[in-house]
Amino acid sequence: MQKFGTGQAVRRFEDERFIRGGGCYVDDVRLEGMAHAAFVRSPYAHAKIVSIDTTDAEQAPGVLRILTHKQVKVAKLGAFPTITTVDGVDENGIAVPPRFALSTGEVKYVGDPVAMVIAETLDQARDAADLVEVDYDDLPAVTDLATVLDRKTPVIWGNIGSNRAYRFHKGDQTATDMAMKAAHHVASLDLVNNRVAPSAIEPRGAIGVYLPDDEQYVLHVSGQAVFAQQAQMADVIFKVPREKMRVIMPDVGGGFGAKNFVYPENVMVLLAARLCGRPVKWIAQRSENFLAEIHGRDHLTKVDLALDKDGVFLALDVKTTANMGAYLSSFATIIPSSASWVALGGPYSIATMSMTVEAVFTNTVPLDAYRGAGRPEAAYLLERVVDVAAQDLGIDPLELRQRNFIREFPHRNALGMLIDCGAFASNLCLARKNSDLERFAERRAKSQKFGRARGRGVSSYLEVTLGGPVDETEIRFDDDGGVTMLVGSASTGQGHETAYRQIVYEELGIAPDKVRYVQGDTGLMESGGGHGGSRSLKIVGSALFNTTLEVRNKGLIAAAHILEAPEHDIEFKNGLFAVAGTNHQIDILELEATLRATPHLPDGVPDTLASKARFERQAFSYPNGVHIAEVEVDPDTGHIALHRYTVVDDFGRIINPMIAEGQVAGGAAQGIGQAMLEAVVYNADGQLISGSFMDYAMPRAADLSAIDVSFNQDEPTNTNPLGVKGAGEAGATGAPPAIVNAVVDALKDYGVRHIDMPLTPEKIWRAVRG
Repeated sequence: MQKFGTGQAVRRFEDERFIRGGGCYVDDVRLEGMAHAAFVRSPYAHAKIVSIDTTDAEQAPGVLRILTHKQVKVAKLGAFPTITTVDGVDENGIAVPPRFALSTGEVKYVGDPVAMVIAETLDQARDAADLVEVDYDDLPAVTDLATVLDRKTPVIWGNIGSNRAYRFHKGDQTATDMAMKAAHHVASLDLVNNRVAPSAIEPRGAIGVYLPDDEQYVLHVSGQAVFAQQAQMADVIFKVPREKMRVIMPDVGGGFGAKNFVYPENVMVLLAARLCGRPVKWIAQRSENFLAEIHGRDHLTKVDLALDKDGVFLALDVKTTANMGAYLSSFATIIPSSASWVALGGPYSIATMSMTVEAVFTNTVPLDAYRGAGRPEAAYLLERVVDVAAQDLGIDPLELRQRNFIREFPHRNALGMLIDCGAFASNLCLARKNSDLERFAERRAKSQKFGRARGRGVSSYLEVTLGGPVDETEIRFDDDGGVTMLVGSASTGQGHETAYRQIVYEELGIAPDKVRYVQGDTGLMESGGGHGGSRSLKIVGSALFNTTLEVRNKGLIAAAHILEAPEHDIEFKNGLFAVAGTNHQIDILELEATLRATPHLPDGVPDTLASKARFERQAFSYPNGVHIAEVEVDPDTGHIALHRYTVVDDFGRIINPMIAEGQVAGGAAQGIGQAMLEAVVYNADGQLISGSFMDYAMPRAADLSAIDVSFNQDEPTNTNPLGVKGAGEAGATGAPPAIVNAVVDALKDYGVRHIDMPLTPEKIWRAVRG
């Protein structure tokens, strides 16, 4: 049981087929008669559509059809939905501008789709798209977050009358203001959480199919949440019963949140398939991904932290302007609000907190969930202002954190979140040891001899496992003697196929090569929450654990009958049902085969061990940890070299340390990328300046150091039967403040107090001379 059981660093089973080219991604799907699509996109950030002339394009070779908003209107497709109920929004509610699959009247950002060309080949579709003539009347663009709500700033949506999407507040502003006034010291900071592009290795893509005999739409999509997409498209956009909208997710090469949502292209390939009578495929070019896939982050924040004379935290006040882009994406409204305040305050005891968010529209790509989705933003502002407070008061940043950690559990914080457990203090102690901070002064002195500035930065983050609270899994016993597990989560590279097999092996003793894995098809299962919010192992893994209990309970009854013994004498271990004290036993798969072969079973004896079970979250869990970065900065060039990176995480019980470590390292690399390199940049006219990897700087191996990851499993959670807390987003949460804190620490002798991400050489060079 130890070789493949839970807690073992098992290599991922799915990797062999991926490495050998056996994966099947959406662009690998070939359907008979399949046509190809290309989109005509707006070159303007804000403009009126005067006319669309498709005459020349319709005559181009291979063109089957060209669609504009006229066809969308004739098909009576509804506007895209978004979450409109957010606790804490003021009496004005949430302003929801209409968004359709193709733009009508006005375009609102560069890349807004205006027309769709369907042709026999992809090249023919792209060539014809270049022939579509769109006459625009250019309008003023709004891109500056700092002035977006000024009276002189043009209003993007005239029917709304303001660039404000909503105003959100959480906490006690009066108590927070009073604490600020009475405090010994208030550390204040204005900061930017920079806009980033998710940039999965596989761009988005979709294939639409329409089955006229069944009146059913089938969408093959490089996506994440198939049931959420099914519900939105069936209920609101196409207005058909859900069983008439099937969504299938093949292998997906990364998502990071960006593939969770309903996009115009997904809708249009389905409409095109119905109108053309054949399957229609669209695969994004990388430039289209930059132009039209959601972006993440993009906040301006003012944060104040009040402290007493001993450095004890008294109050936290946060005021954020959050960019929504031109439209409200599927879950956009909750990212800077509900998904962020739940982690505010982090691992610290703070008596009172207040958070205000102004969510605003700009003429840019819509924003939505990106790895961490609100919690990294909360961690960044908190961990930066804690370091500023330490610098202001002359207290070591690690010591200041130790003074303020929550130490008694359960702890209900000032915003009402009940934190059940956490190894906050011991994480920091272990991270300090693992990063060899005792010898940091020696390394700093050595760097100084070579004209370099060395710094170390720490972040003590707190995550909250979110996402859909319910999921159901099923275990089927197949005719060939194997087993199929059907799960509602969606693996886009996280290793679910392996971790779930480990749970089945641990609980049922069924060898991993006997277990088939099925996910991401609304036609094969009844429900599923996909992935997001680090939910998969906690919610879906717990549902799978409950399903194995159902299988075992059925097996005890069935084995008692087959082995002719009382049920209370039946034991189960290592996949064997046995009569206690005897060698009379039967393997679980043999038991299933015996039940199938037995024609008449007594009442109460199951005819199969196949089972379903669900798990519903009753309480949140709180992944947490410490990141320590050590950097060396060249003051003459602004170049940053990352020399050491240490992580200690408390994820509760670890099912597979190898997979968990990979998740942390990958997330940390993304966070380091945001901190040092990545930034989506628009100019004042709304033109995307960073529209390729020539201008959008992704982290490379040379930008990183080795990432030393350790796990502290001393505090498992009781919020689920597995004792897990979630791991997928933690790396991206802890990394940005650790990097920025380290660079600021390196440059403190130059009077540097803060530098906004990304920490490009130019910014560093200017700060040193500033």
